[in-house]
Amino acid sequence: MKARPVKKLDPSRALGENAARIIQVRLDEMLSFAPKALEGGTKDQHDMRIAAKRLRYVLEVTGFCFGRPADTARRRARDLQDILGEIHDCDVMLPRVHRHLKELQRADAAVVLKQAGEAPDLDPRLAAQSPHRTAYRGLDVLAVYLEARRELLSDRFVAFWRGQEETGTWLRLERSVEKHLDRARAARRAAKQAAKALERLEAAEQARREAAARAERAEQDKERARLSASRRRPGAPARRTARRPAT
Repeated sequence: MKARPVKKLDPSRALGENAARIIQVRLDEMLSFAPKALEGGTKDQHDMRIAAKRLRYVLEVTGFCFGRPADTARRRARDLQDILGEIHDCDVMLPRVHRHLKELQRADAAVVLKQAGEAPDLDPRLAAQSPHRTAYRGLDVLAVYLEARRELLSDRFVAFWRGQEETGTWLRLERSVEKHLDRARAARRAAKQAAKALERLEAAEQARREAAARAERAEQDKERARLSASRRRPGAPARRTARRPAT
């Protein structure tokens, strides 16, 4: 089963935020198989086992970011994986047992037919003496055991899943992850607002400095104009030069 892609991952952001997004996708992926898996769908049970394994792995690495809900979910995902894994073993073994039984029966049929030779009909006693006759019983018993064990494990799986729904194992994990994302979003918004406020403060300070500089230049220009006007005014007293004392 191909894993669902995780969107909005950003290496520049914190581990917890990226992990939260991965966990959200892996948890939703696992939950999506529950309806048909609980009805006994073999493929859905197998896919659910893979999804539980993926969720468990990411929780083993990043669960410390999300506290007790993540730790509990990690352990329950492992238990789920174990139960579904045993069911999968039965699903794999049963066809093999039936296939092996068919192979032995075909081989014995060929031997019995050869032993009959040119007889116009087949003597049932030849079939009763077929080479693998004692193996049939063992394989039939094994098939019955696997069928019964699969039913038992299926009941255990349903009871286990209902128990996790009642205790809120997956819901608590989902809420813990969502709270972490909410805090990350809030922190990012606060950082952006702080950056904008700093930009506005710096712009205001720059504007103040520029206004002060213009005011200073204006005052200097005013003073120079006043001095220039006083020198050009008619009747202005001449500048006296100091006389040197006679030697």
